[in-house]
Amino acid sequence: MQEPVRSRLASLSDFQFGAVATETIEDALLHLAQQNQRAVQGAAGRMGSFRETRIVEFVFLLSEQWCLEKSVSYQAVEILERFMVKQAENICRQATTQLREKTETQNWKALKEQLFNKFILRLVSCVQLASKLSFHCKIISNVTVLNFLQSLGYVHTKEELLESELDVLKSLNFQINLPTPLAYVEMLLEVLGYNGCLVPATQLHATCLTLLDLVYLLHEPVYESLLRASIENSIPSQLQGEKFASVKEDFMLLGVGIIAASAFIQNHECWSQVVEHLQSITGITLESIAEFSYAILTHSVGANTPGRQPVPPHLEARALRAATSSNT
Repeated sequence: MQEPVRSRLASLSDFQFGAVATETIEDALLHLAQQNQRAVQGAAGRMGSFRETRIVEFVFLLSEQWCLEKSVSYQAVEILERFMVKQAENICRQATTQLREKTETQNWKALKEQLFNKFILRLVSCVQLASKLSFHCKIISNVTVLNFLQSLGYVHTKEELLESELDVLKSLNFQINLPTPLAYVEMLLEVLGYNGCLVPATQLHATCLTLLDLVYLLHEPVYESLLRASIENSIPSQLQGEKFASVKEDFMLLGVGIIAASAFIQNHECWSQVVEHLQSITGITLESIAEFSYAILTHSVGANTPGRQPVPPHLEARALRAATSSNT
């Protein structure tokens, strides 16, 4: 495990901000904003169902074992999420058609088992496809994938592996170069650097990656906290939960929340300035940024961790709300 850790640390130290022209940054930020708007508008209640902790942890550990960059692991999670949602939609559509036409229906248990039996293969295929999307990342060979699957007790051929990749590609209409929250975080950090943010972008970057990992691993509890805060109710209704799906797909909101929480951890005295910059760049309200960053902090520094004292939640809330109220 030492080699992946060294590789990851090296990639962090090599990351540079301020090397791109402002015109290019403006165009890229506009493109990301447009992509985000389409994703939010197209969100449905089923989205996010496969960003489950055990699945994300599996992808992260596998990516680290294969010395892949963090961008690849996030991309793999998003490819897998969309592919599995498509698979679930196809099964439901097929069952609905059969019921309407009163034809012989397939056993739901059999369909579920079929999906389950190929899940690990599909997951590994998504990681492999994600590795192929980035020219500067290590591409995982078929031999490496087959050896890994065999170590888990799954015996597949190269043909089956290629068919699995092709199934994923066809299901997503070959559109697998999906935006990830990391792209939004890094783009916003780039803009913050040009805007004269007091906290250096390179200093925030490492903390942002850690918190982004945390949000992926604790996706459901983090967003449940945010939902309860937004509706001021500890027991959201099913309709409220379904409408909240668009928030889960809002990577621009996630990006500003991650950066704001990182800024609070790095230098809480500059937190207010960072949030003002983020609000000016994205148009997201100060209240929304504060709520999201507080939800992230609650599940990170607000918990007992080895080697440090927990930050009392009421102190976090006081700092966040004071910064927000001072700008209203």
